[in-house]
Order: sequence, then structure tokens, then C-alpha cells
Amino acid sequence: MKNVLVIYYSQSGQLESIARNIAKPFLDSDDIQVTFLDIKLEKPFPFPWNKNAFFDAFPESFKQIPTTLQPVSESIVNTKYDLILLHYQVWYLSPSIPVNSFLKSAEAKKMLHNTPVVTISGSRNMWIMAQEKIKVLLKEANAKLIGNVALVDRVGNLISVITIVEWMFSGVKKKYLGIFPLPGVSEKDIQESDKFGAVIFKHFNQNNYTDLQTELLAIDAVRISPYLVTVDKTANKIFDKWSNLIYKNQKNRKTLLKVFNVYLFLAIWLISPIVYILHLITYPFKLKTIKKETQYYQGV
Repeated sequence: MKNVLVIYYSQSGQLESIARNIAKPFLDSDDIQVTFLDIKLEKPFPFPWNKNAFFDAFPESFKQIPTTLQPVSESIVNTKYDLILLHYQVWYLSPSIPVNSFLKSAEAKKMLHNTPVVTISGSRNMWIMAQEKIKVLLKEANAKLIGNVALVDRVGNLISVITIVEWMFSGVKKKYLGIFPLPGVSEKDIQESDKFGAVIFKHFNQNNYTDLQTELLAIDAVRISPYLVTVDKTANKIFDKWSNLIYKNQKNRKTLLKVFNVYLFLAIWLISPIVYILHLITYPFKLKTIKKETQYYQGV
């Protein structure tokens, strides 16, 4: 009997739905024991979020400062897994605090040690630099990253800002004002995500992951937007300065978070359109770099 561990943290239920769909081929096998690990916090974050809590999570999210988790059962920690499917969300361009906290724990390092891992993210659209941070954490745990799937909200950048924020603050996944598209990863993409599980399952049975990522790419597992890669990298540099400023000035934390809130609003609605226009103008001159980056970020 082989053992597969499915790890996730989900507030709205979206990532759990993705996790269970991708795991379907494994669940249908009598020769595989599938275990689901839902990461739990000692002090859970609110859902739906309120504005203060949402922005208050920024410094620790970006700086990847762990919080206290509820203990993982010893039976899970002490099992040697043949494969781990690691699902995560992106918070402020970094892995979510719950997933980051888990990956930095002694329990996770024990489970991940010398174990093949496939990462699966469910995000609004920017996941590139968060995945790079996940790679570092997996390397520190001596895990073997063998594949990656990145599911995103396919609508335009600014539209998705409106719909995701409405969802996070209301807790209800609906068409905002009756005219905007549904927020998050589309239901079609979620339901069809078992196709990724089928490919992973095939390689798992063959005990050969050499061409796994190539086959995942062939069925649309990872889409790269050169524009969003640029925004992600640039925003990481800016967020680094903001998070340090806020984290190191706890007495003025609330005031600084309010200023950051204003900055973020301006960056999204004024600066990002300008960046997009500049990206379009310079695109022909960066084709070599874009091609190289795309190949790198589509891989593992």
C-alpha cells in the first residue's frame, strides 16, 4: 500500500475543492492510501475578512513570519509518504501564513524529507514569486519538487481585484452587482483539475517523474503572463520596504497600515495601468528575456 498526503489550507473552500478534484485518480485506486491534511491555526484568521484584519496580515505574510498551528496528528507525522500534493494560496505575493508556518515547522520537515512534492496554487493571478519562495522552503526541508500546477482567476487584472475583494469581505462567491464575473478560479477549471491528477497519477504508478512537468504543461497547468511577472517582481521590492517599515515600527503600526492601504489603492488603479502601457511599448525589445523567463517559471 502506497501513501499519498494532500495538504491544503482553505478559508472559502475553493482550494479544498481543487485539492479533492486533483486527488480523484488516487482516491479511486485500492492500492493507495490518501490522507488529507487541513492546516489549522491556533488563532484562525477571519473569513469573511474585515478591512483591519486583512491589512494587518500584510507584514507577517510578506516577511513569511510563521504563526502557531494546531498540532498535526502523530499518525500523519510519522507516516512515510510516497508523494505529497501541496496546495497553497498567495497572500501579499508570498505563500499564505498558514502554509508558510506549516512548511517551517519541524513536523513538515520530517514529512517532506526526501519526498516527491507537487505544488498546486490557487490564486488571483500573481503566484510567480510566491512559488520561488515555496521552492526555498521545500529545499530547506530536503523535499523533491517534481511538478507544479498554477490555477488562477482568468479575468482581467483590475476586474479580478474588484471581484476578489468583494468575495473576501462578504464571504459569498457571487457576481458582484450582478454584472461582474464570479471571483476566483472558475468552476470549470476546478472541476477539470482532475486531469492534472490523472497525469500525476500515471507518473506516480510508473515511479518516474522525469517528464511530469512537461506533460502538465501540455494540458495547461501553468500559464505565464510576462506583464504579471514584471509586476510581481517589482511589487516584491516595494512590499519588502513597506513590510520592514511597518514591522519595525509597531507603535505606529495602525497608522502605517492605513498609509499602505492608500498606497496599494493608488498602485493598483493608477500605477499598474502605466506599467502595463510601458510593458507593451518595451515588449518587442525584451523577447529573449521573456522567453527565457517563461521557460524557467513554467518548470520546477
